[in-house]
Amino acid sequence: MTSIAAPNPSRRDFLYLATGGVAAVGVGAAVWPLVDQMNPDRSTIAAGVPIEISLAAIAPGQIISIFWRGKPIFIRHRTPDEIAKEQATKLSELMDPQADGDRVKAGREQWLVVFASCTHLGCIPLGKQGEWGGWFCPCHGSQYDASGRVRHGPAQLNLPVPPYAFVDDTTIRIGEVA
Repeated sequence: MTSIAAPNPSRRDFLYLATGGVAAVGVGAAVWPLVDQMNPDRSTIAAGVPIEISLAAIAPGQIISIFWRGKPIFIRHRTPDEIAKEQATKLSELMDPQADGDRVKAGREQWLVVFASCTHLGCIPLGKQGEWGGWFCPCHGSQYDASGRVRHGPAQLNLPVPPYAFVDDTTIRIGEVA
């Protein structure tokens, strides 16, 4: 019977293993910066964080514009007349039927928060203009009411409502809502 003896590890075997190990570490060190550069930079990460806005300085009837995640947002402090008019609107009159109560927070109907981009081609509509006193997009003539609902023009959808919540009576948080 013949037995096969295990080969003796030699200096050459050690050098092969050491060279392979050093090569693997070198490849990892060379590839890491390439993979790491695909991560978003700090300004991009910061642009997506929730923001808090004080509503205390916004007078009834006033509209302010802010930016969140690089997108414009309108915050409108609606008057009691505007609220009553929008709540009385029949859904059958709307191009994209949505009740006013579904677009605002219960008990805070005076505050409307919507993305400020026309749903036709992304233009910025002008506030308190148009036949319904909401917004008017001068580019193609789309008109929205004071609830941000499309009423006329080539736009087919209402101004979207971003995720937001009231922190207290005079502050809202736009973004991550718990």
